[in-house]
Amino acid sequence: MPAYATQFSISTRGKGTYEITERCEQMVRDSGIQTGTATIFVQHTSCSLVIFENADPSARTDLHAFFDHLVPEETPYFIHTYEGPDDMPSHLRMALTRTSEVIPVMRGKLALGTWQGIFLFEHRREPHTRSIVVSIVGEA
Repeated sequence: MPAYATQFSISTRGKGTYEITERCEQMVRDSGIQTGTATIFVQHTSCSLVIFENADPSARTDLHAFFDHLVPEETPYFIHTYEGPDDMPSHLRMALTRTSEVIPVMRGKLALGTWQGIFLFEHRREPHTRSIVVSIVGEA
């Protein structure tokens, strides 16, 4: 069974969601695999991946606000604050989401729904460069 793996980096401007759908779709096209699965994996513990609404940006604004409310910074009982007040909250937000997504590949394309996009969900305030690995297996 053919397999293809590659990686790319994305620079963030701090907390928020960054769409990576097109880059992942290009990697599926480059792989030549027509039927199979694509695994997208982020190699960090303070950001995550989400499949989310990609048509209306207000949905992502609400997602950001929800996580800020769910895991607030400056929580007095956090002791893991070596890198600042967003250190532990970023790790918890990652743990509540995912570091990988597995998406079917059909007819050489990611089988995402109409309004679905793949996003890097940056949980740190400061800009970072994040590494993402894409692995595609299946039939050419």
